[in-house]
Amino acid sequence: MKHFYILGLAIFATALQAQVTIRITAVPANTPENAIIYMAGSVNNWNPADPTFIMQPDGLGALVITIPEGTGVAEYKFTRGSWASVQGNANGGFQPNSAFTFTGSPQTINVTILSWEDISGSGGNSTAASNVQIMNSGFYIPQLDRYRRIWIYLPPDYFTSTKDYPVLYMEDGQNLFDDATSFSGEWHVDESLNTLMGLGDYGAIVIGIDNGGAYRLDEYSPWNNPSFGGGQGDLYMQFLSETLKPYVDANFRTRPEPQFNALIGSSMGAFISAYGGAKNPGQFGKLGLMSPAFWFSMTSLSNYITGATTDMSQLRMYFVAGQNESASMVPNISTIANNFDSNGVSASNIFIKIDSFGQHNEAYWSGEFSAMYQWLFQNENLAINNATTTAPVIFQNHLGDIFAEGIDRAVDYHVFTIQGQFIGKIRIANGINRLPETMASGIYLLKDGNSKNPTLKVIKR
Repeated sequence: MKHFYILGLAIFATALQAQVTIRITAVPANTPENAIIYMAGSVNNWNPADPTFIMQPDGLGALVITIPEGTGVAEYKFTRGSWASVQGNANGGFQPNSAFTFTGSPQTINVTILSWEDISGSGGNSTAASNVQIMNSGFYIPQLDRYRRIWIYLPPDYFTSTKDYPVLYMEDGQNLFDDATSFSGEWHVDESLNTLMGLGDYGAIVIGIDNGGAYRLDEYSPWNNPSFGGGQGDLYMQFLSETLKPYVDANFRTRPEPQFNALIGSSMGAFISAYGGAKNPGQFGKLGLMSPAFWFSMTSLSNYITGATTDMSQLRMYFVAGQNESASMVPNISTIANNFDSNGVSASNIFIKIDSFGQHNEAYWSGEFSAMYQWLFQNENLAINNATTTAPVIFQNHLGDIFAEGIDRAVDYHVFTIQGQFIGKIRIANGINRLPETMASGIYLLKDGNSKNPTLKVIKR
């Protein structure tokens, strides 16, 4: 590590109202000379290059910044001006957010930066294949007002073909491709899919969404567990369906139809995937559920699936777990599978594999991934693209914007008041479409002038 030894008086004094002082006591030896280091966090909307959050030398060998007193918990990281140059862990990989709690009293927090992701990559221990990339180091989650690293695996023939691919949306992205960023070993998703393609598989895109660290349990369950948290899972699924999937479909060659899009996760990642399938079967038609932690909120999930009014008849799901992982694992899987079956999922589209040797860890899930992926897609003829015949999906999301998917071109919708008065047109294309700011508050009907797409009722607030 490179240490700072700048002698002299401190160049600034902590203001009386500043209650938290962050001190960087050491940075990596390969930090560029004269690098500007920024703090980015919840106190400045996670701006990676905020000029008011530049770390300053204190004259005593450290870089410091003072944060005015606030309330609650503040999370933060350090960058050299962008999310591409964010701090990393000891191996050069993903470093979870740091945090402190405002207490009303002055605090000094000493920290060490272990590496920079852009300089160290994932470190010399990286095991990610060359066709794995970081799609975005700080993808914004508007539903939760957070940022998250997103990985992308592109099939080996992506840049040499014109194929459109199915997409696997996988939780706990840190654990999918790289030992250097994994919790306890990676899943080898990239190596497994590369091998299958070499054997003739069509190929798939994988989107890996990093878990939120301290927010993982909150985001992976829509319901609160009094002992462990939860309650933000519905907002997280809105992010996947309303923000991330539209972005991926707009920027990569994908098959947007539900039968070509999967939600896959393990443990709590499987919990939120099961919920997501029941909530959004019109977007995600395949579910890969490994060692699901249904115990977290079993009654709520069970009731939700049986009471859901969504059309789940085309869902296809694969359960896999070890029989000795917990006393409730196998009976809970059986109950949830029966719930799906009772609400329209064909028994032939539900596969349950219970192993005597299965354990609740990455090594087990890595070994089960290929079989799960192949079973989920074994009945799909990916060489035939029927995307243009799929009914479009158009709806108003919770932010008031119009989300569209599956329309073959931009569409001029006629806008009528609830009393039937025509007031103008709105052009809608795939992705997010904002209502005009000049549009008065009220309830409106949007109708396609050619009657090819569904009529939509919207509310302008």
